[in-house]
Amino acid sequence: MLTAPLTVQVRRGAVADLGALLSDSRVATSGRIAVAVGAGQGDQIAKIIEPTLCDAKVFHVPDGSVDAAVSLGADLRKGAYEAVVGIGGGKTIDVTKYAASLAGIPMVAVATNLSHDGICSPVSSLEHEGGKGSFGVTMPLAILVDLDFVHKAPPKLVRAGVGDVISNLSAIEDWQLGNAEHGEPIDGLAVSMARTAAEAVVNREDSVESDAFLTVLAESLILSGMAMVVAGSSRPSSGGDHEILHAVDQLFPGTSNHGELAGIGTAFCFFLREDEARLGQVVECLRRHNLPVTPQDVGLSAEQFTEAVLLAPSTRPGRYTILEHLGLSESEIRDRVERYVDAVAG
Repeated sequence: MLTAPLTVQVRRGAVADLGALLSDSRVATSGRIAVAVGAGQGDQIAKIIEPTLCDAKVFHVPDGSVDAAVSLGADLRKGAYEAVVGIGGGKTIDVTKYAASLAGIPMVAVATNLSHDGICSPVSSLEHEGGKGSFGVTMPLAILVDLDFVHKAPPKLVRAGVGDVISNLSAIEDWQLGNAEHGEPIDGLAVSMARTAAEAVVNREDSVESDAFLTVLAESLILSGMAMVVAGSSRPSSGGDHEILHAVDQLFPGTSNHGELAGIGTAFCFFLREDEARLGQVVECLRRHNLPVTPQDVGLSAEQFTEAVLLAPSTRPGRYTILEHLGLSESEIRDRVERYVDAVAG
């Protein structure tokens, strides 16, 4: 059952209202609030809200690991906090979501960039000894996106959110394929929400310099997260495109960020489907926002990308996508990769 956030605010100056939000008895009754901040703008925002949260305890999130989340969760339990505010980018918010779930308390997300759809999703992507894994969590109780801080974030990270949200288009195709081939249940509301989020962004002519564009991008990323809550899984926003990015993360960690790899994976999957119209639309969108399109754009050779595509299905066992459907051999994948690069070159 979908539980909508208490509030979603995407605008300049949204952080100034955080104190009022946290005084809402639906968030906390006695005012015992913890604040988790990451590197960069997290400390700056914590100082801004300090006058209205004089009794709040501030915790620093060192990285995006499971260990960091477990440690924060233990601190939240020991302190008997009623709620926690996660302030920062995707890693900080993911750690805080998982820690809040461990502690059994609500979490408020304050996003300082728009690099991927984890702001509102019921999933935390965290690093561990074996690489990176996805962990089920409770969605944030409330979400603030302050455009003043998003504008100060590295433009590369903000643009990456475009790649993640348009990957919904590929994920929906994969979900429908799983339904047609194996009778996999499909949720129409989740599909509609995920598609609406992607379509709102894919053809826009403005970019991250515009408040109007950032507002739509933020709302689309949040809507993607809510689609996953409705579906009860990441299915409406994660298909073969994300299988590829997870494989790249496993084989060649540090290659690129989540959104950029999602964009490349999306374009490649539409090439595999031989959907020239959607491929052209996706590639045009990626190029418009200065996002990578080919493996070489992120420093991967054709051989390395082939290796990642070959490994990709194993990253999400049981999930049926265009990759599982085609069942290509290594040589066939290499041929498709080379043809894809030729098709989108320039």
